[in-house]
Amino acid sequence: MKNIMNCKLRYIKLIFFLCLASNTIIAQELTKEEAVRLALENNFGIVIATNNIEIAKNNKGILNSGYLPVLSGNAGVNYQSASTNTSFPTTGDPDRDIADAETQRYNAGLNLNYTLFDGLGRFYNYKRLKEQYNLTELQARETIENTILQLFTIYYEVARLSENVGILEETLEISQERVSRSNYQFEYGQNTKLNVLNAQVDVANDSINLLNTKQQLLNTRRDLNIILNEELEKQFEVDTAVRFTPKLQLDDYLERAPANNVTLLQNESNLRISSYDIKVNKSGYLPTVGLSGSYGWNQSRNPASAFFPDNISNTSTLGAGISLTWNLFDGGSTITRVKNSKIALDNQELLKNQIKLQVERDIANALGTYKNRLKIYKIQQQNVVTNENNFERSRERFKLGQVTSIEFRQAQINLIQAKTNKNLAKYNSKLAELELLQLTGQLLNVAY
Repeated sequence: MKNIMNCKLRYIKLIFFLCLASNTIIAQELTKEEAVRLALENNFGIVIATNNIEIAKNNKGILNSGYLPVLSGNAGVNYQSASTNTSFPTTGDPDRDIADAETQRYNAGLNLNYTLFDGLGRFYNYKRLKEQYNLTELQARETIENTILQLFTIYYEVARLSENVGILEETLEISQERVSRSNYQFEYGQNTKLNVLNAQVDVANDSINLLNTKQQLLNTRRDLNIILNEELEKQFEVDTAVRFTPKLQLDDYLERAPANNVTLLQNESNLRISSYDIKVNKSGYLPTVGLSGSYGWNQSRNPASAFFPDNISNTSTLGAGISLTWNLFDGGSTITRVKNSKIALDNQELLKNQIKLQVERDIANALGTYKNRLKIYKIQQQNVVTNENNFERSRERFKLGQVTSIEFRQAQINLIQAKTNKNLAKYNSKLAELELLQLTGQLLNVAY
């Protein structure tokens, strides 16, 4: 019977270590700063947002402003071949035949058009394009903030699972030690077979928990690679240290939140764009003054006719002009556009008030959540200390035979739960802080 139990124990250990070996991949260290750098350089969403900034930058340039003149060129060639017969029935002169007479015409020209004044529509549209560029930058910043927050949500989950793996490995080692001790006690008649079997069951359960956690860790590392745009199977060892923002610094961020929150800043930008839209539409009430200039060259190569010899004609023309166009009434379309743009501006003002209230609420909720999670984290830290003391005492008493295996296992389970709960509380607190920093507009300005 003793040999059978020893074989079972060796079989459990063999399966466990084979599974561990299949999941063991050499991993390199990934600091928080390096993770942020990789995300900023490689993340698809951030790259797309950066490209959108380049588009907005091109749109706000002088080449898209309407302030530059329009210069166009044209050229052409015409060819004609004709055969003519001219008769003189009255005079009796002989007929004159001209076969395959070629006529060639060449022309080239340049045209210049420039708008001197368009009711200031061009001026305010140029300002609008610049403000659109600022809005695009804010939208890109929001994308970056959301991506960084998503990055650390996964990064800290990898950290939490990594620490949990260490806790479960230590737990398994203790359980294996307990199996060995139970076997020795059983051999010398100091223990029952039931205690040995209970210890073996606990080893199996601890092995399964460890394997499941390791698999969760591998899956979460793949999620991290997606964010960083790295190879799926590339493994990272992450930094499990967590540093919280000092209270005084956090209070300063909260005080300046209305001026830095990206949602509020985007709304302010939209307000300015709506204001420019009104002025652009009002430009339709004013006249347009334009300047034009042209230069042309023409050459005609004419064949000889019945009465004239062949000839070549060259013509050069230079012209300039100024024009004024005033759309006195366009059927009411300009009036309608101005009215609608004013309503759009009113809507932006209403939206501003709504967003302001929502941001204030979100900041208050995030601050409350952060403070609550910090308190829970401190409680869990003390709880780990308490359970470690309880477990060590139970362990000593278990060795002396003063507590049962069930009581010892319960103390072990309590310690596992306390440690894993502390890890969860630590990373939850940090994520709550990052969410609060995002709402205050400081997520990209702090050390992680």
